[in-house]
Amino acid sequence: MTEAVSDQHRSTTDDRAESAGGGGEGLRYLLVLSRPRFWLYLAGPVAVGVTYGIADVSELFTPVTVSLAAYFLLPANVFLYGVNDVFDADIDELNPKKEGREARWQGSGLVVAAVVAAGALGLATLAITPRVAWPYLLGFLVLAVGYSAPPARFKTTPFLDSLSNGLYALPGAAAYATVAGAHPPLAALAGAWLWTMGMHTFSAIPDIEPDRAAGIDTTATLLGEGRTYAYCFAAWTAAAGAFWLVDPRLGALLGVYPIFVAWVARSSVSVDRAYWWFPALNTVVGTLLSMGGLWRVYPLWEALP
Repeated sequence: MTEAVSDQHRSTTDDRAESAGGGGEGLRYLLVLSRPRFWLYLAGPVAVGVTYGIADVSELFTPVTVSLAAYFLLPANVFLYGVNDVFDADIDELNPKKEGREARWQGSGLVVAAVVAAGALGLATLAITPRVAWPYLLGFLVLAVGYSAPPARFKTTPFLDSLSNGLYALPGAAAYATVAGAHPPLAALAGAWLWTMGMHTFSAIPDIEPDRAAGIDTTATLLGEGRTYAYCFAAWTAAAGAFWLVDPRLGALLGVYPIFVAWVARSSVSVDRAYWWFPALNTVVGTLLSMGGLWRVYPLWEALP
């Protein structure tokens, strides 16, 4: 019986791979693999980094800033989630999140080549950016691989899984360094890193049971749901505090996150449902952050008739 189930599983996986490998179907699968709902998790920090790094509004749209935004909007997501899905193929068979908005790995030669090409395109960004931005760009690529791929596979080590998700802050740091010619403020970088730690760990709460069933150790499986909420609250409170040191208005804006997780923890709302509200919340906060950066160089009253 076990062998029959295993053979059926392999057959289904092979059918998926064959389907994903062909033409338009393969491109559609790559689009799903890249997690369109989460595209702004990488591209959004680029917009924020650029708006706070420029000295004049004329520096907002340049070939370099547009290229960075374009890379982190789609190719970087193909690379990040492609590597993740390759090494999580067996685990994701038990994950109910893969039934709807996300897809289980349907790898083929075309898909693997696209993931590798997306990584190579990331290396190509070094050719158009100043050296001060290179540590952030290389850091993103290294952590994108190390998070999912052995031997590091940070995602299977409690607290390292959370810490390594600072990779989401690095596109913004790279964008800031590119346009400003200097490293971003340390407090801002620390705040962004702490924010990503909270974001990652909150998103791992719906995976607690599937990960435990698959024998995967994460911060969330170690702490359990209740203490994971507390961990996210602490990370996001610390992030708001770090941003407060940069500008109290930034700290106040980031304060929405500890309020959000406290509300979810104490309400009857399912975390599986709240998880899918996250992109909307991040989009609103990211938009306000970017507008604040723009108003530094182009105040609102100058735009009014």
